[in-house]
Amino acid sequence: MDERLQRLQNSAFEGDVDALFSIVAEDPLVLERIDEMSFVTTPSHAAVSGGKIHFVKEILNLKPSFVGKRDHLGRGLLHLALEGKQLQQERSPRDSGLVEKYQELVTWLIKTHPELIRVKAKGMVTPLHYAAQLNDEINLADFLYVCPSSIEDLTVKSETAIHVAIKNWSFKAFKVLLGWLRHFDREEILKCEDEEGNNALHTAICESHPEV
Repeated sequence: MDERLQRLQNSAFEGDVDALFSIVAEDPLVLERIDEMSFVTTPSHAAVSGGKIHFVKEILNLKPSFVGKRDHLGRGLLHLALEGKQLQQERSPRDSGLVEKYQELVTWLIKTHPELIRVKAKGMVTPLHYAAQLNDEINLADFLYVCPSSIEDLTVKSETAIHVAIKNWSFKAFKVLLGWLRHFDREEILKCEDEEGNNALHTAICESHPEV
């Protein structure tokens, strides 16, 4: 990575918008070079990881195509925003302000770019699957509201979000998913089988999950 690209990544993680425009002024093609790569950690990825929503908005305004870029693990911007929120909850559980920064990013991303909900990362895991894994019932409900068809997405192991919630003992997420399926008459999703032939009930039994 050349010196300007490294400076750009650093400024993104720190949320330094002035540095972004300074680098673009020095090298008007710097963003183009990044855009030429199929799988790359763009400055927008770095800014999302750092929880810097203003930088994210600025760079996506300059380079809208960065919205659809995925990193070397296939992760989109929404995956990283969820990951950042989870990491902050684990590192600083009492500092709600830092967690709220990432939640603000998640909310803004699904409002402006709802297609990100169906981006598949490694293992064909979508943000819906990831929210189910993390027991993030708030974002899970929002994802289903914004993109109901995301409930049909399967992981590489043919798992629905229901399978993922059960296997990770994410009971709050499971209740949200079950309530949504009942409300919208999509309970046939419960019959979907993973690659081992297990539907939701089989999975709950295999996981010895009596509540489910």
